[in-house]
Amino acid sequence: MCGRYTLRAKRETIAEAFDLPEVPELPARYNIAPTQDVPVVRPGPDQGHRTLCLLHWGLIPSWADDPSIGNKMINARAETVAEKPAFRHAFKTKRCLVVADGFYEWRREGKHKRPYFIRMKDDRPFAFAGLWERWDKGGGPIESCTLITGEPNEVVAPVHDRMPVILHDSDYDIWLDPEVTDPKMLRPLLVPYPAEEMEAYPVSTLVNSPANDVDECIERVG
Repeated sequence: MCGRYTLRAKRETIAEAFDLPEVPELPARYNIAPTQDVPVVRPGPDQGHRTLCLLHWGLIPSWADDPSIGNKMINARAETVAEKPAFRHAFKTKRCLVVADGFYEWRREGKHKRPYFIRMKDDRPFAFAGLWERWDKGGGPIESCTLITGEPNEVVAPVHDRMPVILHDSDYDIWLDPEVTDPKMLRPLLVPYPAEEMEAYPVSTLVNSPANDVDECIERVG
């Protein structure tokens, strides 16, 4: 499961990393939590330039009667995402890149859990494999998203038995292409990211509360 992450990169860095013609000013975020609006990259309306937009974190299937179901849909498992009713339609045609530059996982130590911050060694932004949907049954449409999780790499495994799927930038085009609908072409992308490019270190329990969205959340402790 992935329930918290960060996005601190400047908009110029994000634009370059994701080949975006423009990126709005985004505040530095140190403790992004479910149900919040989060930046994602999708194909543009004409399938030309990519666009960055804000979507509700917690996917609401188009067929749902109650949007609160999204509270339980913050993650989709890589092993079953192509078959689960909540995700299979989006997996075929509504894939997105969830923009991040770090995430948190908690390691159980006795009766307590210690949070760890995990990022690229060079602290560059990256993309979680994401799905999005549009829900139109209420007073206004809601566009929402979820993160796909899978097996951990050697950096994350000592902390947690799952990690978000991080895509290689060379795979962005195929992941975003709505014409690619065959799971056999997409499943090979849902693998652990190379551990040698990543690092993890313990941080304060300050991150346990989503009300704490401050740079102290990512400071190393211990």
